[in-house]
Amino acid sequence: MKNQIRIAALVFLGLSVAYYLWHGLTSDDVFGWVGWQMALPIIACTVVPLAFAFTADGILPALTGHNSSEFRDAPMGLGTVVAVGQTGLTLNDQPQLRIEFSVEGVDGKTFRSLATMIVPLTEMALLRPGVVLPVRYLPGRTDRVQVDLSGDSSAAQDAMNAAMIRKGITTPAKLDIARRGTSAQAVVRSLSVPGEIRDGHPRLDLELVVTRPDGTAFVARTEKFLPPASVGLVQIGRVVAVNYLPENEQELVISLPVNVSAA
Repeated sequence: MKNQIRIAALVFLGLSVAYYLWHGLTSDDVFGWVGWQMALPIIACTVVPLAFAFTADGILPALTGHNSSEFRDAPMGLGTVVAVGQTGLTLNDQPQLRIEFSVEGVDGKTFRSLATMIVPLTEMALLRPGVVLPVRYLPGRTDRVQVDLSGDSSAAQDAMNAAMIRKGITTPAKLDIARRGTSAQAVVRSLSVPGEIRDGHPRLDLELVVTRPDGTAFVARTEKFLPPASVGLVQIGRVVAVNYLPENEQELVISLPVNVSAA
């Protein structure tokens, strides 16, 4: 859509100038150069910069609430915020941010990329280094990405799950427990760190006291690989959300937020 809008604006400018020149050169009237036709190039000269400004990276998605057409059906990756800065442009007093990402694509490869987007002032604090967001990218043109605006949480979760499986942080069996297991709360009773690390995530061995929906409790043990920033969420005495299989209560997984700083 961005290119179509820009091309239409340029065509309008070209036709306006051409008509004005044709009218002036072919008119026998001494005032052939003066008249309503003068307004066309003036309007076009106003429309062209506006068209280019409002179709700049990050502006059109902010106006429509959707990703631009070239990114709308592009593959979804996981973007970890590396740095954030303002571009100096604002839209309705809301700043445009320049966000540097480290993006993990669907093939597991990682690349650096940039995105620009209009962000409400109330949400700026949520964009900080380390926050993970679903992004759309174009294979072969990975210098630019767009934060996914589709609202498709299942697609974002699938991308997250696939990335964690590739890194050995979780398994398909554990994801199945999280999807169809019984939800409950548990209290961390003990914690140990055996020293194994995967993709910067240390392994934690946990003993939990889980409360069943009927109020009874049982003890279960599980392991989980967590980013260092999330270790504080599973300290002894903390209450955590879990899912377990009623037919085998030792098959249990812990549910924690992905972005601890934004939780």
